[in-house]
Amino acid sequence: MFPTDRPRRLRRNPAMRRLVAETSLQPRHLVLPMFVADGITEERPITSMPGVAQHTLDSLSTAVEQAVTAGVGGVMLFGVPKPEDKDGQGSLASDPNGILNRGLRRLREDFGDDTVIMADTCLDEFTDHGHCGVLASDGSVDNDATLVRYVDMAVAQAESGAHLLGPSGMMDGQIAAIRDGLDTAGFPDVGQLAYTAKYASAFYGPFREAVGSSLKGDRRTYQQDSANRREAVRELELDLAEGADMVMVKPAMSYLDILRDVANVSPVPVAAYQISGEYAMITAAAQNGWIDRDAAILESLVGIRRAGADIVLTYWATEVAGWL
Repeated sequence: MFPTDRPRRLRRNPAMRRLVAETSLQPRHLVLPMFVADGITEERPITSMPGVAQHTLDSLSTAVEQAVTAGVGGVMLFGVPKPEDKDGQGSLASDPNGILNRGLRRLREDFGDDTVIMADTCLDEFTDHGHCGVLASDGSVDNDATLVRYVDMAVAQAESGAHLLGPSGMMDGQIAAIRDGLDTAGFPDVGQLAYTAKYASAFYGPFREAVGSSLKGDRRTYQQDSANRREAVRELELDLAEGADMVMVKPAMSYLDILRDVANVSPVPVAAYQISGEYAMITAAAQNGWIDRDAAILESLVGIRRAGADIVLTYWATEVAGWL
C-alpha cells in the first residue's frame, strides 16, 4: 500500500515506459487500404478523406512501393470502375479486365511475394444499385444468388495474383462457397480474411465517396446491428467452421468490445479496420487545431491493438510505419 507501492515508478521516463509497455505497434501489424480507379490519368483526391486518393495503376504501384519500403504488412485493394460500366450483376468484378483485377495483376507483377496482396471480394463497387449482392425481383439482396457471383469474383482475383481475399458482403455461407470455389479452381493456397463482424455503421460515409458508391438505401438486412454483441461470436463460429484463415471486426473504434470478444476466442489471426469515418474525424479535428494529430493517430491504433487486433487496416499505415 501507499507509500510503499508507487505505480508511477514504472512511468518515470520514456525508457521505463517502453520497457514495460504491454502492447506494441509495429509496421508489420499494419495493412494499407487502397483504391484503384478506372478512367483516370492521375491521382484523384478523396475530399472527405484528406491525404487519401483514388489511384491510377502507375500511382498505385508507386504508393505500394512506399508502403513495402516502410515495412507495412500488406495492402487491401478496392476497385473503382467507371459509373457507366456498372450493372446489376457487378459483371466487372469477375472480368479479368475489370479495374480491380488489373490492379491486382500489376501489384503481383511488381511486388511478387514481397508484401501480402489482399483483394476486396464484394460486389458493391461494381453494381449499379450499390448493394453487396445480386437483387431479387422484390429488390432484396438474394443471398444464394450472390454466393455464385462471389465465387466467380474470388476465382478471378486469385487468377490475378491476390494472396488473400476479403469477403466483406456479410452473406450467409460466403466463406464456405468461396473456399470450395477456390479449391475447385486450383487455388488451395489463396486464403480468406473473413469480414466476420461487419456492422452497419454511420462511419462508412467517406468510403462511399472513395469507391463512387451507387447505393440508395442501406445495408441493414445483411450487415450487423450495432446493438448486438453476442451475434458477432456466432458469426465467428460460422466463419471458422467454413474455413476462414483470418477474421475481421469492422469498424474498429466504436466496436472495441466486439474486437475483444472475438480475440478472446479466435484461434486464427484477428484484424480490425480503422474505417474512413474514423480517419476523417481525427483528420478534421486535427486540421481545426482541436487535437494533436500524430498523437491521436498513434493512440487510436494502440487502442485497437490493445483490444486484441493482430492486424490493423488503416489509411495511415505507410505514414505510421515510417514513424515506428
